[in-house]
Amino acid sequence: MQILAALFFEGIDLRQVAGGATHIDLTGIQFSAASPSPAPVTWSPHLVVVVSCPSDQSGQGVLEVLFNRDGQQIARNVQPLSVEPGRFGYRLVRAEMEFEEFGTIEANCRIDNGPATVVPFTLLPPTEAA
Repeated sequence: MQILAALFFEGIDLRQVAGGATHIDLTGIQFSAASPSPAPVTWSPHLVVVVSCPSDQSGQGVLEVLFNRDGQQIARNVQPLSVEPGRFGYRLVRAEMEFEEFGTIEANCRIDNGPATVVPFTLLPPTEAA
């Protein structure tokens, strides 16, 4: 199996279309966001990982996402992955992370021991009220 995309997002909607196909509508794709409050703050961004399984593979694997900041692991999510051979699938990942100061984390996504797809996310200081 391989990762086709990994993105932080706000909303997801699945819908059936003609011919039995399923469309995935993602909203609020983001690589940064303003914190709702000053640091320290707990932040839990939503991540979707879209995968493809070639028809000659079993469709079974393990998705691992390591959340790193400045080279240190701050959170980890591991979950089984089952995708019908020749089809696509997705998994939702969410981790609660403590931010003592604002900055960037990287979500390192991989299936089994395959190559990592790295997705950055930056938590910015809250905006001042006008």
